[in-house]
Amino acid sequence: MVVAQGPRGNTGPIRQATHHIPQADFLAVRAGLQCLMAQEPLRSLPDDARGTAEIVLAEALNNIVEHAYAAHGGAIEIMVCLQDNAIFCTILDNGAPMPSHKLPQGKAHQLSDVHNLPEGGFGWFLIRALAQDLQYQRQRDQNFFSFRLPTQTLAA
Repeated sequence: MVVAQGPRGNTGPIRQATHHIPQADFLAVRAGLQCLMAQEPLRSLPDDARGTAEIVLAEALNNIVEHAYAAHGGAIEIMVCLQDNAIFCTILDNGAPMPSHKLPQGKAHQLSDVHNLPEGGFGWFLIRALAQDLQYQRQRDQNFFSFRLPTQTLAA
């Protein structure tokens, strides 16, 4: 098992961690996300940080279901830990790789008609706007995606 950890240079101890492995379908991901949000370290975050974590995780997980596992099912491994006043998330899957083995740019849409908004296409924009230190690697047949969500909560 891979252990979730922050980027190189973080020296503080991992104070709280959780791990979950839902199947790659929308209902299982929803239930898995609810489970993660009910456990430490996400449970004790202030409402705004909890909301940010939930949005970023939901967007990333739904993209994996919709795109990486579009042709077949599989599992998604999610690890979340608190370290150095930040939440670190690592998500692993065995689905299709990202196009060109890179994270999408997540550019904002130019919206001229608010009555005809596109159904999708906002996920990577939200992820990039809310998360930091985004990293993606493809190793063998596995996708590794990690990011950091800063928080100034939870005393040691």
